Amino acid sequence: MSLLNQRLRELAAVKRELAERDWFPGTSGNLAIKVKTEPLSFLVTSSGKDKRIETNEDFLLVDQNGAALEETKLKPSAETLLHVEIYNRTTAGCSLHVHTVDNNVISELYGDDGGVTFKGQEIIKAFGLWEEDAEWHIPIIENAAHIPALAADFGKYVNGNSGAVLIRNHGITVWGKDAFEAKKVLEACEFLFSYHLKVLSLKQAKSLTLRA
Repeated sequence: MSLLNQRLRELAAVKRELAERDWFPGTSGNLAIKVKTEPLSFLVTSSGKDKRIETNEDFLLVDQNGAALEETKLKPSAETLLHVEIYNRTTAGCSLHVHTVDNNVISELYGDDGGVTFKGQEIIKAFGLWEEDAEWHIPIIENAAHIPALAADFGKYVNGNSGAVLIRNHGITVWGKDAFEAKKVLEACEFLFSYHLKVLSLKQAKSLTLRA
């Protein structure tokens, strides 16, 4: 099996799993996986596709600028330039971008702070933080409509081979050394977001009960 086909199968498997979790509402989200480093080439999701459906046109191969490497009617995902920032700045092999209700709500709650920090959660170990009192911080950037401007702002926070950035009321982009690592980071982030929002909701309900 060629390297390209191997990467294609890996990315298709991730897409399938995330689609089963309903993390691609309204054709949103995009995925990418590196095929070659020199010169850089990577597979990225085609724009406007229903990611619950599997076809031969789900992905296309692009270069270091996010431009298609072969003649095709397909268009790269609108956020391809975010993946370009990741692969040009790190040795990461896979990057994922999804829109969920939880990550959008978290980004709005803490957007004015420029980020949010989590601590006291066992799942923080998924980020390689093993200390008992470890804290994990995720930056939140504003959602510029102009994708090159968004990518430039996003790139300021791409400073490690594994990481995550929230885009306010837009979604989350994560990356890791391979598909497994990137998916692990994404799952850990979404767990933290969901847990945090549930705790806030329960605390508010408890407070209202005590006041009654």
